Amino acid sequence: MAPQFARVLIIAGSDSGGGAGVQADIKTVTALGGYAATAITAITVQNTLGVSDIARLPVELVLAQAQAVLNDIGADAIKTGMLGGRKMVEAVAALLDTAEGVPAVVDPVMIAKDGQSLLSDKALGAVLNLLVPRAALLTPNAPEAEALTGIAVNDLDGQRRAGEALLALGARAVLIKGGHVPGPQVIDLLLTPDGETLLEGPRLDTRNTHGTGCTLASACATGLARGLKLEDAVARAWAYTAEAIRRAPGLGAGHGPLDHGWLLREAP
Repeated sequence: MAPQFARVLIIAGSDSGGGAGVQADIKTVTALGGYAATAITAITVQNTLGVSDIARLPVELVLAQAQAVLNDIGADAIKTGMLGGRKMVEAVAALLDTAEGVPAVVDPVMIAKDGQSLLSDKALGAVLNLLVPRAALLTPNAPEAEALTGIAVNDLDGQRRAGEALLALGARAVLIKGGHVPGPQVIDLLLTPDGETLLEGPRLDTRNTHGTGCTLASACATGLARGLKLEDAVARAWAYTAEAIRRAPGLGAGHGPLDHGWLLREAP
Protein backbone atom coordinates (compact mmCIF):
# COMPACT_ATOMS: atom_id res chain seq x y z
CA MET A 1 0.00 0.00 0.00
CA ALA A 2 1.33 3.46 -0.90
CA PRO A 3 2.17 5.55 2.17
CA GLN A 4 -0.61 7.97 3.08
CA PHE A 5 1.84 10.73 3.92
CA ALA A 6 4.88 10.28 1.72
CA ARG A 7 8.21 10.98 3.42
CA VAL A 8 11.01 12.48 1.31
CA LEU A 9 14.53 12.94 2.68
CA ILE A 10 16.32 15.73 0.81
CA ILE A 11 20.13 15.84 0.84
CA ALA A 12 21.08 19.16 -0.74
CA GLY A 13 22.32 22.70 -0.25
CA SER A 14 20.46 25.69 1.15
CA ASP A 15 19.51 28.70 -1.02
CA SER A 16 19.14 31.91 0.98
CA GLY A 17 16.97 33.35 -1.79
CA GLY A 18 14.49 30.49 -1.40
CA GLY A 19 14.19 29.71 -5.09
CA ALA A 20 16.32 26.59 -5.37
CA GLY A 21 18.01 23.99 -3.20
CA VAL A 22 16.47 22.74 0.02
CA GLN A 23 13.98 25.60 0.17
CA ALA A 24 12.53 24.79 -3.25
CA ASP A 25 12.57 21.09 -2.39
CA ILE A 26 10.58 21.54 0.84
CA LYS A 27 8.00 23.75 -0.87
CA THR A 28 7.59 21.25 -3.71
CA VAL A 29 7.23 18.18 -1.52
CA THR A 30 4.71 19.98 0.70
CA ALA A 31 2.66 21.26 -2.24
CA LEU A 32 2.44 17.74 -3.65
CA GLY A 33 1.23 16.23 -0.41
CA GLY A 34 4.42 14.84 1.06
CA TYR A 35 6.51 15.35 4.19
CA ALA A 36 9.97 16.84 3.62
CA ALA A 37 12.96 16.21 5.88
CA THR A 38 16.46 17.47 5.12
CA ALA A 39 20.17 16.93 5.45
CA ILE A 40 21.80 20.21 4.43
CA THR A 41 25.14 19.86 2.65
CA ALA A 42 26.06 23.53 2.23
CA ILE A 43 24.89 27.04 2.97
CA THR A 44 24.95 29.37 0.01
CA VAL A 45 24.76 33.14 -0.08
CA GLN A 46 22.58 33.80 -3.09
CA ASN A 47 19.61 35.59 -4.57
CA THR A 48 18.15 35.83 -8.05
CA LEU A 49 21.35 37.53 -9.26
CA GLY A 50 23.65 34.66 -8.37
CA VAL A 51 25.77 32.88 -5.77
CA SER A 52 28.31 35.03 -3.91
CA ASP A 53 29.58 32.59 -1.27
CA ILE A 54 29.34 28.94 -0.23
CA ALA A 55 30.05 27.32 3.15
CA ARG A 56 30.18 23.54 2.87
CA LEU A 57 29.17 21.53 5.93
CA PRO A 58 31.37 18.68 7.23
CA VAL A 59 30.56 15.30 5.74
CA GLU A 60 30.06 13.81 9.20
CA LEU A 61 27.45 16.43 10.07
CA VAL A 62 25.55 15.85 6.83
CA LEU A 63 25.49 12.10 7.43
CA ALA A 64 24.36 12.64 11.01
CA GLN A 65 21.44 14.75 9.80
CA ALA A 66 20.38 12.11 7.29
CA GLN A 67 20.80 9.21 9.71
CA ALA A 68 18.82 10.99 12.41
CA VAL A 69 15.92 11.30 9.96
CA LEU A 70 16.15 7.72 8.73
CA ASN A 71 16.44 6.25 12.24
CA ASP A 72 13.30 8.00 13.48
CA ILE A 73 11.02 9.41 10.78
CA GLY A 74 12.13 7.18 7.92
CA ALA A 75 11.83 7.90 4.21
CA ASP A 76 9.84 6.64 1.25
CA ALA A 77 12.18 8.36 -1.22
CA ILE A 78 15.50 10.18 -1.07
CA LYS A 79 16.36 13.14 -3.27
CA THR A 80 19.93 14.36 -3.65
CA GLY A 81 20.91 17.76 -4.97
CA MET A 82 24.04 19.86 -4.42
CA LEU A 83 26.75 17.67 -2.85
CA GLY A 84 29.86 19.63 -3.73
CA GLY A 85 32.89 17.40 -3.19
CA ARG A 86 34.10 13.85 -3.76
CA LYS A 87 34.00 12.83 -0.08
CA MET A 88 30.41 14.02 0.21
CA VAL A 89 29.41 12.05 -2.88
CA GLU A 90 31.11 8.93 -1.54
CA ALA A 91 29.41 9.32 1.84
CA VAL A 92 25.95 9.85 0.34
CA ALA A 93 26.39 6.82 -1.91
CA ALA A 94 27.20 4.71 1.16
CA LEU A 95 24.16 6.13 2.94
CA LEU A 96 21.91 5.16 0.05
CA ASP A 97 23.09 1.58 0.44
CA THR A 98 21.83 1.57 4.04
CA ALA A 99 18.36 2.77 2.98
CA GLU A 100 17.37 -0.52 1.43
CA GLY A 101 14.32 -0.36 -0.80
CA VAL A 102 14.10 3.45 -0.73
CA PRO A 103 14.28 4.89 -4.28
CA ALA A 104 16.82 7.65 -4.84
CA VAL A 105 16.19 10.54 -7.22
CA VAL A 106 19.64 11.91 -8.05
CA ASP A 107 19.83 15.45 -9.41
CA PRO A 108 23.53 15.82 -10.35
CA VAL A 109 23.75 19.53 -9.53
CA MET A 110 26.95 20.91 -11.04
CA ILE A 111 26.51 24.56 -11.98
CA ALA A 112 24.33 27.35 -10.56
CA LYS A 113 22.13 29.47 -12.82
CA ASP A 114 24.81 32.20 -12.83
CA GLY A 115 27.58 29.78 -13.84
CA GLN A 116 29.01 29.23 -10.34
CA SER A 117 30.47 25.71 -10.00
CA LEU A 118 28.64 23.65 -7.38
CA LEU A 119 30.50 20.36 -7.89
CA SER A 120 34.26 19.90 -7.80
CA ASP A 121 36.06 18.30 -10.74
CA LYS A 122 37.22 15.46 -8.46
CA ALA A 123 33.63 14.75 -7.51
CA LEU A 124 32.44 14.24 -11.09
CA GLY A 125 33.94 10.76 -11.34
CA ALA A 126 32.41 9.81 -8.01
CA VAL A 127 28.97 10.91 -9.20
CA LEU A 128 29.42 8.83 -12.33
CA ASN A 129 30.74 5.73 -10.58
CA LEU A 130 28.81 5.82 -7.30
CA LEU A 131 25.59 7.82 -7.60
CA VAL A 132 24.50 7.02 -11.15
CA PRO A 133 24.32 3.25 -10.47
CA ARG A 134 22.29 3.92 -7.30
CA ALA A 135 19.73 6.19 -8.97
CA ALA A 136 16.17 5.00 -9.34
CA LEU A 137 15.89 8.20 -11.41
CA LEU A 138 18.72 10.44 -12.60
CA THR A 139 17.69 13.98 -13.66
CA PRO A 140 20.54 15.77 -15.48
CA ASN A 141 20.06 18.81 -17.68
CA ALA A 142 21.86 18.91 -21.02
CA PRO A 143 25.20 20.36 -19.76
CA GLU A 144 25.24 17.89 -16.87
CA ALA A 145 24.50 14.98 -19.20
CA GLU A 146 27.36 16.11 -21.45
CA ALA A 147 29.74 16.33 -18.48
CA LEU A 148 28.80 12.86 -17.29
CA THR A 149 28.94 11.11 -20.66
CA GLY A 150 31.14 13.19 -22.97
CA ILE A 151 28.28 13.14 -25.50
CA ALA A 152 27.16 16.45 -27.01
CA VAL A 153 23.54 17.17 -26.07
CA ASN A 154 22.37 19.74 -28.61
CA ASP A 155 19.18 18.05 -29.80
CA LEU A 156 16.81 15.20 -29.02
CA ASP A 157 19.17 12.65 -30.54
CA GLY A 158 21.92 13.85 -28.22
CA GLN A 159 19.56 13.61 -25.26
CA ARG A 160 18.71 10.06 -26.28
CA ARG A 161 22.34 8.96 -26.73
CA ALA A 162 23.42 10.49 -23.43
CA GLY A 163 20.46 8.92 -21.64
CA GLU A 164 21.23 5.51 -23.07
CA ALA A 165 24.85 5.86 -21.94
CA LEU A 166 23.71 6.68 -18.39
CA LEU A 167 21.35 3.70 -18.38
CA ALA A 168 24.29 1.54 -19.42
CA LEU A 169 26.21 2.88 -16.42
CA GLY A 170 23.56 1.56 -14.06
CA ALA A 171 20.85 4.21 -13.61
CA ARG A 172 17.44 2.54 -13.55
CA ALA A 173 15.84 5.52 -15.29
CA VAL A 174 17.12 8.81 -16.71
CA LEU A 175 15.25 12.06 -17.31
CA ILE A 176 17.34 14.22 -19.66
CA LYS A 177 15.98 17.75 -19.31
CA GLY A 178 15.79 19.84 -22.46
CA GLY A 179 15.68 23.39 -21.17
CA HIS A 180 19.21 24.08 -22.45
CA VAL A 181 18.54 22.47 -25.83
CA PRO A 182 17.65 25.11 -28.45
CA GLY A 183 14.26 25.15 -30.15
CA PRO A 184 10.73 26.51 -29.76
CA GLN A 185 9.67 23.42 -27.80
CA VAL A 186 11.21 22.15 -24.57
CA ILE A 187 11.47 18.37 -24.61
CA ASP A 188 12.37 16.35 -21.55
CA LEU A 189 13.21 12.75 -22.37
CA LEU A 190 12.51 9.94 -19.89
CA LEU A 191 14.43 6.77 -20.67
CA THR A 192 14.08 3.38 -18.99
CA PRO A 193 15.21 -0.08 -20.11
CA ASP A 194 11.64 -0.56 -21.37
CA GLY A 195 11.52 2.48 -23.65
CA GLU A 196 11.17 6.26 -23.72
CA THR A 197 8.61 8.94 -22.94
CA LEU A 198 8.66 12.49 -24.29
CA LEU A 199 7.37 15.36 -22.16
CA GLU A 200 6.99 18.36 -24.42
CA GLY A 201 5.70 21.91 -24.18
CA PRO A 202 6.26 25.36 -25.69
CA ARG A 203 9.33 27.25 -24.49
CA LEU A 204 8.24 30.05 -22.19
CA ASP A 205 9.75 33.50 -22.66
CA THR A 206 10.62 34.09 -19.02
CA ARG A 207 13.59 34.88 -16.79
CA ASN A 208 11.92 33.09 -13.87
CA THR A 209 13.47 29.65 -14.03
CA HIS A 210 15.61 29.60 -10.87
CA GLY A 211 15.33 26.25 -9.14
CA THR A 212 13.54 24.47 -11.96
CA GLY A 213 15.76 21.39 -11.75
CA CYS A 214 15.47 21.13 -7.97
CA THR A 215 11.72 21.49 -8.20
CA LEU A 216 11.29 18.85 -10.89
CA ALA A 217 13.50 16.30 -9.11
CA SER A 218 11.75 16.81 -5.78
CA ALA A 219 8.36 16.52 -7.45
CA CYS A 220 9.46 13.23 -9.01
CA ALA A 221 10.69 11.99 -5.62
CA THR A 222 7.36 12.87 -4.02
CA GLY A 223 5.47 10.90 -6.64
CA LEU A 224 7.68 7.86 -6.10
CA ALA A 225 7.30 8.24 -2.33
CA ARG A 226 3.53 8.18 -2.79
CA GLY A 227 3.80 4.90 -4.65
CA LEU A 228 3.18 6.16 -8.17
CA LYS A 229 4.66 4.32 -11.11
CA LEU A 230 7.77 6.02 -12.45
CA GLU A 231 6.16 7.34 -15.64
CA ASP A 232 3.18 8.69 -13.70
CA ALA A 233 5.40 10.31 -11.07
CA VAL A 234 7.49 12.03 -13.73
CA ALA A 235 4.48 13.20 -15.75
CA ARG A 236 2.85 14.66 -12.62
CA ALA A 237 6.10 16.35 -11.62
CA TRP A 238 6.59 17.77 -15.10
CA ALA A 239 3.09 19.27 -15.21
CA TYR A 240 3.46 20.75 -11.72
CA THR A 241 6.83 22.34 -12.56
CA ALA A 242 5.64 23.74 -15.89
CA GLU A 243 2.70 25.45 -14.21
CA ALA A 244 4.97 26.75 -11.42
CA ILE A 245 7.12 28.41 -14.10
CA ARG A 246 4.07 29.91 -15.81
CA ARG A 247 2.84 31.36 -12.52
CA ALA A 248 6.23 32.64 -11.33
CA PRO A 249 5.76 35.76 -9.16
CA GLY A 250 8.54 37.77 -10.82
CA LEU A 251 10.57 38.35 -7.67
CA GLY A 252 14.09 39.78 -7.82
CA ALA A 253 16.07 41.40 -10.61
CA GLY A 254 17.67 38.24 -11.99
CA HIS A 255 16.52 34.66 -12.53
CA GLY A 256 13.39 34.66 -10.40
CA PRO A 257 11.88 31.76 -8.45
CA LEU A 258 8.89 29.65 -9.39
CA ASP A 259 5.47 29.67 -7.77
CA HIS A 260 5.75 26.47 -5.77
CA GLY A 261 2.47 27.02 -3.96
CA TRP A 262 0.16 27.31 -6.96
CA LEU A 263 -1.33 23.87 -6.47
CA LEU A 264 -2.28 24.58 -2.86
CA ARG A 265 -4.27 27.62 -3.94
CA GLU A 266 -6.10 25.49 -6.52
CA ALA A 267 -7.31 23.07 -3.86
CA PRO A 268 -11.03 23.31 -3.00
